[in-house]
Amino acid sequence: MISINNLSVEFSAKSLFDDINYVINKKDRIALVGKNGAGKSTMLKIIAGLQRPTSGSVSVPQGVTIGYLPQQMTLTDSLSVIDEVRKAFSKVKELHDEFDRLNAELAERTDYDSTSYNNLIERITNLTERLAIEESENGEAELEKILVGLGFNRSDFTRPTSEFSGGWRMRIELAKILLMRPDVLLLDEPTNHLDIESIQWLESFLTTKAGAVVLVSHDRAFIDNVTNRTIEISLGKIYDYAVNYSKYVALRQERLEQQRRAYQNQQKQIQDTEDFIERFRYKATKSVQVQSRIKQLAKIERIEIDEVDTSHLSLKFPPAPRSGDYPVIADELGKAYGDHQVFDHATFTIKRGEKVAFVGKNGEGKSTLVKCIMNEIPYTGTLKIGHNVKIGYFAQNQAQLLDGEITVFDTIDRVATGDIRTKIRDILGAFMFGGEASDKKVKVLSGGEKTRLAMIRLLLEPVNLLILDEPTNHLDMTTKDILKQAIKEFNGTVIVVSHDREFLDGLVEKVYEFGGGKVKECLGGIYEFLEKKKLASLSELEKSKPTQQPAQPKDTPKAKKEELPEKETRRISYTEQREREKMIRRAEKKLKETEARISEIESEISDIEAKIAAGDIAGDIFDRHAALQKKLDYVMSEWELAGEELEKFKNNL
Repeated sequence: MISINNLSVEFSAKSLFDDINYVINKKDRIALVGKNGAGKSTMLKIIAGLQRPTSGSVSVPQGVTIGYLPQQMTLTDSLSVIDEVRKAFSKVKELHDEFDRLNAELAERTDYDSTSYNNLIERITNLTERLAIEESENGEAELEKILVGLGFNRSDFTRPTSEFSGGWRMRIELAKILLMRPDVLLLDEPTNHLDIESIQWLESFLTTKAGAVVLVSHDRAFIDNVTNRTIEISLGKIYDYAVNYSKYVALRQERLEQQRRAYQNQQKQIQDTEDFIERFRYKATKSVQVQSRIKQLAKIERIEIDEVDTSHLSLKFPPAPRSGDYPVIADELGKAYGDHQVFDHATFTIKRGEKVAFVGKNGEGKSTLVKCIMNEIPYTGTLKIGHNVKIGYFAQNQAQLLDGEITVFDTIDRVATGDIRTKIRDILGAFMFGGEASDKKVKVLSGGEKTRLAMIRLLLEPVNLLILDEPTNHLDMTTKDILKQAIKEFNGTVIVVSHDREFLDGLVEKVYEFGGGKVKECLGGIYEFLEKKKLASLSELEKSKPTQQPAQPKDTPKAKKEELPEKETRRISYTEQREREKMIRRAEKKLKETEARISEIESEISDIEAKIAAGDIAGDIFDRHAALQKKLDYVMSEWELAGEELEKFKNNL
């Protein structure tokens, strides 16, 4: 569908891509992987047409639409959330014009068996589906479904976009792109601003409703669940694997082993040749052989090792000065914004040397509690920071707070003090900013490089309480592993706010669950926590929001029920159980009925599409096709609601 041809990109005489070729096919779901700075985001910009390569081209067939979500964007704030997202429907007239043009072309075609004819039919079918969605009531329903799936409450729909943080405005832009249903989705770190429930929803959307997808993400679980192809960018070349990320890792290791052996064999061959030349260079009887070996040596195409050398990335936190036994003690801690109580009655103690995780849905108070600990906002209750506690804080937006107009070196030089200033070059070199890289302006760095630079600032002063709010955003897999190991070896206290299960596994020994205005302490690691909660994933944790029950007066029916004899209570419970089972059976019946209707409609659509493919386009065949697509969308919505209703009844058993 989209062809990348002989693509090369150079920055300051340095080659980022060198003669790259590959094709993005329909239904491909591609993960672009590689170390920070390898060119993943640049590749997406070139495909999206926002950046020109040094040489080569990107061929996009006429009519193929592309949706692009960058890591960072400048957003306007003049509309409400729902009106901003409705902009996705603004291209209906353009779609109609294209639909009419393609139908006119179809009427003149007779090459029914050709590939171009079948492509034309498919394009008309896709346009029919999009127009059916956008011109029907289902368009608004789909809009609401996407916004809710991305974490918005219906009460948020009429709020101005200016009231939302950058992360939430990124979700608004993502909602617009998903609603447009482009043929190719280009997503650059889409999970960075999503909580796990929204990540799970996006996974489902991309696997069931999206066309081709090319994404950059450092969330292992997300790319494993979404992608079926992995393209690695390394040293200006690409390596294409028709598998998801986990399988790619194993295959890549095999490739690197083969590459190492080939490299070693070639080095031996080069050394032997050079030894021969040196030994017989001045012997007239061997002059022909020597010249032959010199030419042979010049023709050898040198093998490069693609494996990233991580030995230069030495991440180690300074030894922690000794603090009191209890760095953080909270008693009846609460925080409200107006009438909205974020959390209340939070009581917990974090001991010296503990590593703990804050988990839960966005908006439940994780970052708010961190701000309370940092004394950045007022709160109710008591919060005591222990004796001699020195806090090192990495905020979610730390990388964005860097001054883009100064260099990497100046960024560190301005905050370094004392003897550290004489070692800045060494420190930068340890973080892979050695040589010319230290003179780059911050604004040209990738997201991962900016995060790494912000992390260096955190390391300049010894601390004994590390608070890291989403520290892995924009970091590549290798750097995440190195950061995780450095935190494990740190002898101070650590609080990590993260949605990344892989990162938290084996790192934390206690989990604080945020939800329903409460903060609950759970001993054990992240997977022990999930097992205790009998949850398959953190998304299920976030779905199970606790509800606060109002206090019951003594003379209420509920209180009387509690006073009933045990036998009577069992009978009431049994009756309630029977009623719930009856509701489940009804929901199951409705689900089966809608599934049967979907099957019937899909069969009718298939029959019509077979006729179109055979050239039988008489009468109102396209109108009937559009009507059936509209009907299918409506029944699909009914089916989804029935499924949600059934799941709700089952969860209440």
